Amino acid sequence: MTEDSRWLGDWLRAEGPFLFAAGDITGIKHDFCMARFHDLAGLDYAVVLAYPLVREVLEEIEDQPTLLYKHLYRQVNNLLDRTALKLALALEGRGSRAIPVPASQLLDWKELLAHLSHRQVAVHLKLGWFGRNNLLVTRRHGAQVRLVTVLTDLPVAGSSAGLEEVTGCGECRACVAVCPVNAIHEGPQDFGRPACFEKVKQFERIQGIGQRICGICIRACPGQGGFGRQV
Repeated sequence: MTEDSRWLGDWLRAEGPFLFAAGDITGIKHDFCMARFHDLAGLDYAVVLAYPLVREVLEEIEDQPTLLYKHLYRQVNNLLDRTALKLALALEGRGSRAIPVPASQLLDWKELLAHLSHRQVAVHLKLGWFGRNNLLVTRRHGAQVRLVTVLTDLPVAGSSAGLEEVTGCGECRACVAVCPVNAIHEGPQDFGRPACFEKVKQFERIQGIGQRICGICIRACPGQGGFGRQV
């Protein structure tokens, strides 16, 4: 491991209970929506952070998002964005370039396009896999994480914490059973994205929610460390 990678690992471990991975993303950065308007030349590495959600809050979700879940969702996003900003400034302090990419910010609501797919980066760097619900799934926390990414030119390949053997969902279909619009089937290739999006737009209109969130399939996917309901 290089000195830069050791520095990164030490810095992130000091920040909190993240899963994280770092590595070369030259093979996927042409997919990033932000590449259309931002010159990413030289920004060939990424650090992706996964922060776990509080399971007790998720356990309250039945057939719609709760106010506590909305608050949790927003605060974890804020925590990730603050950490990504601090990391980007720390990288700049070492003479490197860095872009903290927001945890949850859409550029195109119709096509659901963000600056980049944090899930794609996380899967590419082997932090987890695409689950049947089209979310990142980790062995330790299942789909019960939120993500953020920092792009950099610092060669930090090989630095990781919580890096797990990437497998897949196997025979588990817990998320399939609970989806209120039957959008989940075998995997991302047949995920019913339009139906899912229409449902979260309905949830947004619930008094006090005001955000396009759901959480139902996330609650059903706690990973090895969880205690989600049996479905």
